Amino acid sequence: MDNIVLKKDDVQNNNVATVTKDGIVFAGTHLLIDLYGAINLNNPQEIETVLRNCAIRCGATILHSHMHHFNPQGVSGVVVLAESHISIHTWPETGYVALDIFMCGSCNPYDSILLLKEYFKPSNMQVIENKRGITI
Repeated sequence: MDNIVLKKDDVQNNNVATVTKDGIVFAGTHLLIDLYGAINLNNPQEIETVLRNCAIRCGATILHSHMHHFNPQGVSGVVVLAESHISIHTWPETGYVALDIFMCGSCNPYDSILLLKEYFKPSNMQVIENKRGITI
């Protein structure tokens, strides 16, 4: 598979939806979020509601969502957005949650963090930001 590189001309010709922040032009913000010591990790309906509320809080458009409950425990799921996605994987046996929140356009994935903290009540949280599609 060939690597695809986003070039400045693509952005200038409006071939890619972009965000400009601090002088950097890019496609969207992608947060990788790890929660440690978390609770409420085994109810797919509640988790889906939380993630959908996160999307709404961020100003995103929800297209579809699906959660899968593992036996005996754990949830994996995705909320598909017009602006990209939110995905989750939980490990109730260790209190760990892996979240992936990618949003393009004017949506701000950081607006979801308070809701995540309120519901999952982690003792520790790590957030890594990637700007996707930075023009070169």
